[in-house]
Amino acid sequence: MNTSLEWIKEYVPELEVTAQEYVDAMTLSGTKVEGYECIGEDLDKVVVGQILKIEKHPDADKLVVCQVDIGKDAPIQIVTGAPNVKEMDKVPVVLSGGKVAGNHDGERVKGGVQITSGKLRGVPSEGMMCSIEELGSSREMYPEAPEYGIFIFGQDVKVGEDVAKVLGLDDIVVEYEVTSNRVDCFAVIGIAREAAATFGKEFHYPEIKATGNDEKAKDYISVSIENEELCSRYVARVVKNVKIGPSPVWMQRRLASVGIRPINNIVDITNYVMEEFGQPMHAYDISTIEDNKIVVKTAKAGDKFTTLDGQERTLDDKTLMICDGKKPIGIAGIMGGENSMITENVQTVLFEAACFDGTNIRLSSKKLGMRTDASGKFEKGLDPNQAMLAINRCCQFMEEFGAGEVVGGCVDVYPGVREGNRVVLEPGKINQLLGTDISKEDMIDYLARVDLTYDDNTGEIVVPSWRQDIHVMADLAEEVVRFYGYDKIPTTLPSGRSTTGGKSKKMIVEENARVTAHYNGFSQAMTYSFESPKVFDKLRIPKDSKLRKAVTILNPLGEDFSIMRTVSLNGMLTSLSTNYNRRNKDVRLFELGNVYLPKQLPLTELPEERMRMTLGMYGAGDFFELKGVVEDILSECGVKKKVEFVPKADILYFHPGRCAEVYLNGVKLAELGQIHPLVAANYDIKEKVYIAVIDILNLVECSNYDYKFEEIPKYPAVNRDLSMMCSKGILAGEIENCIRENAGEHLENLELFDVYEGTQIAAGYKSLAYSLSFRAKDKTMEEEEITQIMNRIIKALAKMNVELRQ
Repeated sequence: MNTSLEWIKEYVPELEVTAQEYVDAMTLSGTKVEGYECIGEDLDKVVVGQILKIEKHPDADKLVVCQVDIGKDAPIQIVTGAPNVKEMDKVPVVLSGGKVAGNHDGERVKGGVQITSGKLRGVPSEGMMCSIEELGSSREMYPEAPEYGIFIFGQDVKVGEDVAKVLGLDDIVVEYEVTSNRVDCFAVIGIAREAAATFGKEFHYPEIKATGNDEKAKDYISVSIENEELCSRYVARVVKNVKIGPSPVWMQRRLASVGIRPINNIVDITNYVMEEFGQPMHAYDISTIEDNKIVVKTAKAGDKFTTLDGQERTLDDKTLMICDGKKPIGIAGIMGGENSMITENVQTVLFEAACFDGTNIRLSSKKLGMRTDASGKFEKGLDPNQAMLAINRCCQFMEEFGAGEVVGGCVDVYPGVREGNRVVLEPGKINQLLGTDISKEDMIDYLARVDLTYDDNTGEIVVPSWRQDIHVMADLAEEVVRFYGYDKIPTTLPSGRSTTGGKSKKMIVEENARVTAHYNGFSQAMTYSFESPKVFDKLRIPKDSKLRKAVTILNPLGEDFSIMRTVSLNGMLTSLSTNYNRRNKDVRLFELGNVYLPKQLPLTELPEERMRMTLGMYGAGDFFELKGVVEDILSECGVKKKVEFVPKADILYFHPGRCAEVYLNGVKLAELGQIHPLVAANYDIKEKVYIAVIDILNLVECSNYDYKFEEIPKYPAVNRDLSMMCSKGILAGEIENCIRENAGEHLENLELFDVYEGTQIAAGYKSLAYSLSFRAKDKTMEEEEITQIMNRIIKALAKMNVELRQ
């Protein structure tokens, strides 16, 4: 947002500050200034001169010698080759020793170009007459300037006056960084209100005079809004007997100062009001509006529409259009149509001031590839209550400039009136938040500076509708402190209860899992969450598996990154493959990363994100070593009870018979096994690869870090060894469960210390040997008691066809 400082002073006439004082104070009060520019800073000793006499140069056909009055005792002599000057013209003259901003080609020179007295073909010249380009501007901003030659003033300017002041080049243009929640500051009035509050000066709102003849606008036009969600208000006024011409010089200069090219009175007025009030406006030739109707509705998908710039646009069913009785005549909030444009033959003009949905305007502008000054303001979300003020201001200018006859009344469609809100003023809480001691009266005074008034009856601050950023006590505190002064806030200690802080249980589990993996020789890896659908085939995941139902990326970098992963194996196997193909031996990697499991497709809500710890290795080590690592991780992460390893043969990416799932009380904690040779081949790995995947969320649910003190045992332990023979089909885990279930509460430790298969054992059988340790807390266990327990265990094992070795 850019504003002219002179324009600001129109509403704050008592504002007398330097440019630097202004930008510093505004930034400190919350209206951040990005920078400022003195338009005529490179102009020096440039005054209005009047040509009294012109004579031919004695030694050059294309040069003339001019006697120029510069408001001093005697005229000066200037030699020029300009073709457009004549006697009594008033022109800009740079005196000897002065500077101009640029050269005749319009190229601005930093620091200006100094002009000195000299001779041209033997004739003395004491200065130079200037073109608009040499003054640092252009014909675009000063359309009255000639294409070639010297700039000619009107006869109403005073000889000797400073040219920078006459042309408005002595102004300062300030650039602000306005946050999107301060919609009111995208207008000159909003910035001026902030300036008045910052410097403690009186703010003068522009006087808007009533206009209109005895006719009624509704006799000329009717308005209906079909989509009230996208158009909250539409105001229309009519001006007849329109006379197209240039706008007043002061308006042209003001628009030029903020970079808007003057065009004609109609366009300049709408642009001026847009900058002044922040309310975009549009003008239609009413003779082009069929059935004298305005209908606000969305377009049909595929409709074509030609805008004012002559470009044909393809619309969709979300684009809001301004239509007449039969056809669209403008894209709402963005640009009017070629079929309703204002021409020099216009007789009656319809002025529009409306409020459209900011999000819809932004999306439509982006889809159509056209961002205008109007769309840039609408997309911020305007206050519909400003529309009437803006359109009345526009009609006031039309009447004052003699540009037309304003028809009385207006057509105003405003389905749901927007009211301001109220926020309770709590001085104590505000001071506690800020660490200040500001009185309630001072707070009310600070807030009143920006039209936030206090209601004595309710103790509330009444917030006007154009302040869309104030909703809670903290917002009021911000308003108070920015005018109180951030530099005045005293240094205070933080208040509140002291806490030791800490990590969540999930963070503790992840950290313990990470540390345990490290000291087992695993290095941490990181892989992409985006994958290719081809991954499912590489992992031999069945066609009907729910793991194939993945979230698809709307704008992927390519097919290889087009879905969110549902399994974590691909990233790990890819990393192991990279290491294998680079001849790295005995590689061990782990990763902590999410998988993304959609609850349904297409998505109606965010997918479930589950943290998985994936361990992968090849080279040294086997299934049982990986099993030990998993048990170690589970133990360090608070799983105190014995987990159950269940063999699996239906997980197709694992080798059948060499994989298992890990359960605790029916909750699946992990799966592990040797990767199927076909899958390993898909990743170009020619060694045995082992993978384990731990579900961190289930592990967090099952973990327990509540450790209890146990005193040193007073009574001795009793040890027994048990050697047995059984079929190879009976799992060691089944035997251990049987022993634990029948050993009773005194079993302190159970350990498998020998497994044998060989010539001394019958084919299809194996020998297992366990060490059992018993201990009672309140006595020394007797032999008879131990014998009873062992007999009970042996009897239970016999039912499983497990025999004692003789």
